[in-house]
Amino acid sequence: ALLVRPLGSAIFGAYADKHGRKRALMVSMVGVGISTALFGALPTIHQAGLLAPILFLLLRVIQGIFVGGIVASTHTIGTESISPRYRGLMSGLIGGAGAGMGALLASFTYLVLSEIFPGDEFDVWGWRFMFFCGLLSTFFGLVMFRYLEETPVWQQLQQARKTKGPAVVVVSPLKRLFGREYRSVMLVNLLITFGGGATYYLACGYLPTLLNVVAKVPHTQTSQMLMYGSVATIVGALAFGYLSDLIGRKKTFMLLGVINLVSLPMMFLGVAEPGSLTRTALYCVGIAFMGGAIIAPILIFLNERFSTELRASGTGLSWNIGFALGGTMPTFVSLFSSSPAQIPMVLAIFAAGLSVIYL
Repeated sequence: ALLVRPLGSAIFGAYADKHGRKRALMVSMVGVGISTALFGALPTIHQAGLLAPILFLLLRVIQGIFVGGIVASTHTIGTESISPRYRGLMSGLIGGAGAGMGALLASFTYLVLSEIFPGDEFDVWGWRFMFFCGLLSTFFGLVMFRYLEETPVWQQLQQARKTKGPAVVVVSPLKRLFGREYRSVMLVNLLITFGGGATYYLACGYLPTLLNVVAKVPHTQTSQMLMYGSVATIVGALAFGYLSDLIGRKKTFMLLGVINLVSLPMMFLGVAEPGSLTRTALYCVGIAFMGGAIIAPILIFLNERFSTELRASGTGLSWNIGFALGGTMPTFVSLFSSSPAQIPMVLAIFAAGLSVIYL
């Protein structure tokens, strides 16, 4: 799903740049909701054999393409609709806090369904209902299409296009982005999105595994800790997104890189040590806070490096290629860990290395 997101950004980003952010957002959100819900209707490997994982992977590809479209549209529509004074804050809201809000909703759903389907029942029915909740995305997409206005910046671009007339030759966004004009820009973008995205996935995406497999926290307590962590992700993203408005994007990147280089390895090692659930929860909150913070300024940084006619394509591709590569890091952590006991040390090493790349 991660590896095909850049394809989704290329498709929907070009569409958003040509036809508007609003339409691209609606189509991609409806697509994500339906494809996510369909996971809940899949047969298990015991019921359908090899067909089950094939169908699962097919749906992951479809879902990933639509998620790439969501990134291309949401990551421009927010910052283009607000005063320059608060664009860093909006970047934190969409890039990190939005993910935290989604994770909070998912954790709450996990908590409720683990109570409705306790123990082994969750492995039979509970996980299916988790996926059915993806239809909320479809509902929000349809509601937003009705009430959302197109961004003023894109409307100005459309007006300028009409004034120039049909004689203007339009170059493919992909050709421009990967050509000489934007080559160095894209390289820096990808280094930052890879470093930040990989750290986010190790910090926030790997937390359920860290709590369940390493710290041996029960399902109910895991869902509660993940909810606390989601709130911390939101706070971290908003705080450092706004900080980038005050001191600039570059200084914020440098500060975050140094903080993560020191704090994340320490917290990854600490969460595995035997102790109270309260201490484990505090480490969980700290890890999630830094996961949200490190990606907070990335979105606005990407937006500010592209002109309006390329912004959705450029931002979407930069974000999704970097995050697609970064999203593979949890898999490599698992591969390099010969046992669950080794996971915290491997996480600490990866986090330190990624912080250096980010810096």
